[in-house]
Amino acid sequence: MHTLSQEARVEEVMHDRVYKTDDEWRQQLTPEQYWVMRKRGTEPPFTGAWWEHKEKGLYRCAGCGFGLFSWRAKFDSGTGWPSFLAPINESHLAHHEDRSYFMHRTEVSCSRCGAHLGHVFDDGPPPTGLRYCINSAALAFEPEEQRQEEGVGAPSPE
Repeated sequence: MHTLSQEARVEEVMHDRVYKTDDEWRQQLTPEQYWVMRKRGTEPPFTGAWWEHKEKGLYRCAGCGFGLFSWRAKFDSGTGWPSFLAPINESHLAHHEDRSYFMHRTEVSCSRCGAHLGHVFDDGPPPTGLRYCINSAALAFEPEEQRQEEGVGAPSPE
């Protein structure tokens, strides 16, 4: 079985920054994705495509395709948004202070294209104690079977 670090090593090759104009993002993304990812919006809880999703695979940035979270790190936080213990590689996320709505939170964005993903909180379960609360609209999912067929992240012989 492949590990998170193997997935992260494959993704390191793709770490070139992505720069697009606002018009290019509007053309590429759905209106909801644009609002969440480029305008720092939040989708309503319990409405996104991935909050109950349990399939094996890799969650990627919906803006640039950069690998962000493994299904192995996903857990049910009861919040209505996909929640993860940790990214596949810390360098794939950027952290920013967020003081909007009279709160103090840590925003997380894709380090490759700058897309707003969600927030990270320190109320998650062990072993990290973190809860990456991510908008479904900011994620695309790549099933493990597809990754194996393409020879990316295929299980290593044991």
